[in-house]
Amino acid sequence: MTLVRQLLWAPAALGLLAPLAVVNSPAANAAELNINGVSDYASSADQVTSVTQFSDVYPTDWAYQALANLVEQVGCVAGYPNGTFRGNRAMTRYEAAALLNACLDRITEVTDELRRLLKEFETELAILKGRVDGLEARVGELEATQFSTTTKLKGQATWVVGANRFKGSASQRRSESNKLYGGTTFNYDLQLGLATSFTGKDLLTTVLRGGNFDGDGNVFGSGGPSGLAKLETAFQEGDRPNLVAIDKLFYSFPLGDDITITTGPIVGQEDMLAVWPSVYPSDPILDVLTVNGAPGAYNKNKGAGVGVSWAPESGARASANYVAANGASSDTLAGGFATDQAGGTGTLQLGWEGDNWGVAALYSKVQNGQDLIVYATPFAKDHFSARGVTHASALGGFWQPLQSGWLPSLSLGWGINQSETQRKGQVSTSQSWTVGLEWNDVLMEGNNAGMAVGQPVFATDLRGGDTPADGQFIWEWWYQFQVTDNISVTPALFYLSRPMGELTPNGSTFQQLGGLIKTTFVF
Repeated sequence: MTLVRQLLWAPAALGLLAPLAVVNSPAANAAELNINGVSDYASSADQVTSVTQFSDVYPTDWAYQALANLVEQVGCVAGYPNGTFRGNRAMTRYEAAALLNACLDRITEVTDELRRLLKEFETELAILKGRVDGLEARVGELEATQFSTTTKLKGQATWVVGANRFKGSASQRRSESNKLYGGTTFNYDLQLGLATSFTGKDLLTTVLRGGNFDGDGNVFGSGGPSGLAKLETAFQEGDRPNLVAIDKLFYSFPLGDDITITTGPIVGQEDMLAVWPSVYPSDPILDVLTVNGAPGAYNKNKGAGVGVSWAPESGARASANYVAANGASSDTLAGGFATDQAGGTGTLQLGWEGDNWGVAALYSKVQNGQDLIVYATPFAKDHFSARGVTHASALGGFWQPLQSGWLPSLSLGWGINQSETQRKGQVSTSQSWTVGLEWNDVLMEGNNAGMAVGQPVFATDLRGGDTPADGQFIWEWWYQFQVTDNISVTPALFYLSRPMGELTPNGSTFQQLGGLIKTTFVF
């Protein structure tokens, strides 16, 4: 008997022996065949060698002896994993026929009584055989046409339609920004993820990505005049739109029960962390609001890297990793791994995760002069030293309700950066923070809504003692319509109160307002 047949017949065999077991209605049909718990029955079928193993079967039961004979002489009766038989459960004629077929595989002599049973259930047995043959054929077809025995493919395609407008009394900057960034755009981002496991515990991750969010001519790809309005889904490989490139390639494997080693030629800092201390957002809009309020510490540096993480069942979390953005270059004057020009970020993290909450502290040592702190005000980016390092620290945490309702999930993050300087006027201290709220099952089940507010990295102290007026606020609001399990539509608004920070003309105002509709397909 094949494995498929064993899995199908085992649960039916259980039911035949129940008192008052067979429902003799001729109206029963094949659709009534109960195959729930098939794996439970099958896994315990060979273990039942005596009727005394059933905790709910007693010698006083009227069918005790008949059950004992079937179990001990024929061996075609299975029970539940918890040691019960559940003999009072009713069954259909099809289940009875299935049990009969299972017992026949273990009986070598066909008696008159068995012939009578075969005749009685002849129609049902034929139907069952046809159903099983059909299942076996479908399984064979799936095995022959499957993509890979070791690899799973997942994809996400995102379309974005949107526009930005710039307001304020800084008329020249307002006019220039509306000309360069005020048009309506329609762009896409495509991600294909290949997850390959060779042992069942390891994972080789390959991400292919393509898009047409031009970093110069598209406000959602460049982030506008400040660089802060870039979308999390915006991607383009260099200056070539519609080019599919390898975005990530790394391998993870366990070392014992609690430790994971991750390494690869293209791996992100975030891919090697033991905990991500935020549950905001489930549907990201602005990328600057997705990095736990600390774009300096959580800078998502990507390149050649290696890391180790520790995540025991107790909830404690720890990780250490290093990423070199220029690690693919052999020129030590412009790149290399762990060189002065590597574009390196070394990260240490400690945290704790509960059932619905988590906290983490993180420290990153970031090489200056490599544009690794992307989400900073224009003034801060212009006044970071090109040499030395930045010591970036972050605190973050989240809490989410166990059930959806009017209480939102809450994600908080704060970062502070101490930068080495060489001359007066360079940024020595900068800070950032974010608060994110998200509600689940809003108006309809599966629909989510969220909002966040925060400040990107802004200069708070300069070498020489000056304190620049570099602060601003970034807001976003969104609502996600879950159209189907695989399609969602998300309208969103965002607002930057002072995107140029300290570079805003004295006595003037300058704001940015953006709106978009994002459609996401997952497959």
